[in-house]
Amino acid sequence: MAVLGVVVNPTAGKGKAENQGARVAALIKARGHEVVDLSAPDLAGAHASARQAVVDGVDALIVAGGDGMTHLGVNVVAGTTLPLGIIPLGTGNDVARILGLPRHDLEASVEAIERGLEDGPRLIDAVRVSDTSHSMSEWYAGVLSAGFDAAVNATANRLSWPRGESVYVRALFKELAHYKPYGFEIDIDGELAWQSAAALVAVANGSDIGGGMHIAPDASLDDGLLDVVIAGPVSTATLLTVFPRVYRGTHVTHPAVSILRGREVTVKARPDLGLAPPDAHTDGEKIGPLPLSCRCEPGALRVLAGRA
Repeated sequence: MAVLGVVVNPTAGKGKAENQGARVAALIKARGHEVVDLSAPDLAGAHASARQAVVDGVDALIVAGGDGMTHLGVNVVAGTTLPLGIIPLGTGNDVARILGLPRHDLEASVEAIERGLEDGPRLIDAVRVSDTSHSMSEWYAGVLSAGFDAAVNATANRLSWPRGESVYVRALFKELAHYKPYGFEIDIDGELAWQSAAALVAVANGSDIGGGMHIAPDASLDDGLLDVVIAGPVSTATLLTVFPRVYRGTHVTHPAVSILRGREVTVKARPDLGLAPPDAHTDGEKIGPLPLSCRCEPGALRVLAGRA
């Protein structure tokens, strides 16, 4: 029997979080495990509760919700030996998709967690991201978005309609209406790698953003490297042609798209070269303005997701 700390998205609709939490707890208990309810009225409280559970000693942390809950879980357990289980119930579910986890299916999700407990956790890389001016840092598992992709993410987070992954398509067209290239400077492993205007910059540990956009189709969760995807200073018409190809991952063959790799990547704003970039997002959540430094930490995250 394992002792599993469970956090359910506290921002879900009225009554929804409570109902989902009760179902998750019942399914886990039915498999013979003990459940410690770590839910709280808000995300800050849930984060504090989950961190305390690590100190108190649970066998795994289970998060239920969307990418925001996954981001919370990653920031609690990354760099520790505590495994993370994910029950994907949100809009994007990109980290869960990258890991091959079932989505919007409580029973299948709990079964996947059970297999992870039996077989042992899968070790994957995690990325420590920080403002270059101080040592405070966060973690992410999937992708940091720092250009047009971040603007689309921010708009999608504000929209209440449509529901599901199609909200990113509506956000895409809203952002196209006032798109202009942003100015960037990018250092990789301590060397200047890029300085120019660009439509987007993505620093990818995993492959997907925005509910299934394959922004970095060749990115691997366990190779110790980050894929840096850069789309050069394209016009609105070209961006309208290139960006939809992200859903198939074929945008990488366009001559305006470059892919660089390294373990440590620093992205800076260069407003003298284009518009000031929007606030960056990681795993669908806003992290803040540039400059930001991303460092891949191999094997820093244990997930209950089966083998690669």
